[in-house]
Amino acid sequence: MFDGLFARGESEKPRINRAPSPVLARGVPWLTVMLCSMVPGWLLIASAPVLPPFGFLAFVAWVQLRPGLLPIWAGLPLGLFDDLFNGQPFGSSVLLWSLSSNLLDYVERKLPWRNFLTEWLVATALIAAYLLAGALLAHLDGGAATASVLAPQIVIATLAYPIVARAVGTADRFRLRPIMVVR
Repeated sequence: MFDGLFARGESEKPRINRAPSPVLARGVPWLTVMLCSMVPGWLLIASAPVLPPFGFLAFVAWVQLRPGLLPIWAGLPLGLFDDLFNGQPFGSSVLLWSLSSNLLDYVERKLPWRNFLTEWLVATALIAAYLLAGALLAHLDGGAATASVLAPQIVIATLAYPIVARAVGTADRFRLRPIMVVR
């Protein structure tokens, strides 16, 4: 009667001698954020920012999906890498990603139990603050960004966040996939 409940399926392979790779477990979050930082430059060359900051979206998604996986100081090197590709004044992403990392850590301590809507609202606020602060820093350096340029980018980034969060979730499943341990 209960034979089918506890028996292993035909297609399921034994998991003996398999464990998640420590290299993948530690490296995938960093590499996905760095890859996402490079994506806007691959897809479209424009005189004004049109695409959302995919690197920042991936960074926020990783920190919200797995709090504590990326250290609090991860905003510094990842922001530095993003500064190489985003066209903002050098150092602006370092500052803004570090502040975002600290703010996300604070939100994690204050709201340990969240749902998707709460995380989306926090991400939306961070995205809007990031883009507005980036425009302000660019303006201080001689750039000029108007609301007609920033508003669509904020809307597109807010709507793209669930897609990026889903992609980060897929990367997280890949990161934790057990592989053969060779000794």
